[in-house]
Amino acid sequence: MEPRLLDAVLRIASALERLAPPAPAPLDLTGADAFVWHPEARVLHPVARVSRVAIGLLQGIARQKTLLLENTLRFAAGFPANNAMLWGARGMGKSSLVKAVHAEANERHEGSLVLVEIHREDIATLPELLRGLRGERRRVLIFCDDLSFEREDADYKALKSVLDGGIEGRPENVLFYATSNRRHLMPRDMIENERATAINPSEATEEKVSLSDRFGLWIGFHNCDQETFFAMIEGYAGALSLPISPETLRAEAIEWSVTRGGRSGRVAWQFIQDLAGRLGVRGA
Repeated sequence: MEPRLLDAVLRIASALERLAPPAPAPLDLTGADAFVWHPEARVLHPVARVSRVAIGLLQGIARQKTLLLENTLRFAAGFPANNAMLWGARGMGKSSLVKAVHAEANERHEGSLVLVEIHREDIATLPELLRGLRGERRRVLIFCDDLSFEREDADYKALKSVLDGGIEGRPENVLFYATSNRRHLMPRDMIENERATAINPSEATEEKVSLSDRFGLWIGFHNCDQETFFAMIEGYAGALSLPISPETLRAEAIEWSVTRGGRSGRVAWQFIQDLAGRLGVRGA
């Protein structure tokens, strides 16, 4: 090649290299036990202090605690475990339980388990996140809170492929936990509409419902009765050493739940926050 042409080719190649985006840096799991995924920058933002409740304070969900904790401990110890879907009543401790079992697992197997939160709107980038985590030494628990899909939302297909399908498969060092108020992650009218308009109604319904089948562990949460609500209130009050008699505590808790229109773990915690502030107790 003539020197003049060779020089032109080299200058063009150099210009293209400058225009090309830099190669993405590898995901960094050091320095923290919890991160938030930011797909636009392809980075994991470390969380120094996770907002969580101690697992011993979660009342009324004993069976749910046992199931999720055993699954998580097996995974943290390097054994096979299942993706988990926590579904059911609002405010009954679904996301609190995920964060609590992560803390408990890391206490028993120090530094073994990383919690990575992915936001619902970023689910389409889950395959990219998994590729970045594949081969990492630490085990990773990916967590999506309040996961659900609406009409005309195709992101559920990306989730289906990474949970159980695709030629790459899910990395052995990664589990996916999600919480949802819906058992099948989609509104009933969406499933019914697919059934009514499809050529083969049963196949259309199975396409939507099969997403939840990708979770090997289904854990249901239900509305609590009054005694369970009292157990939640008394557990929180005892942990904070609130100076209040049991009778007064229960009476005020009932009044609070009536004004909120129901009983749940979230309502119990909000009541304790208010009560601790009125009593001048820090740490709630």
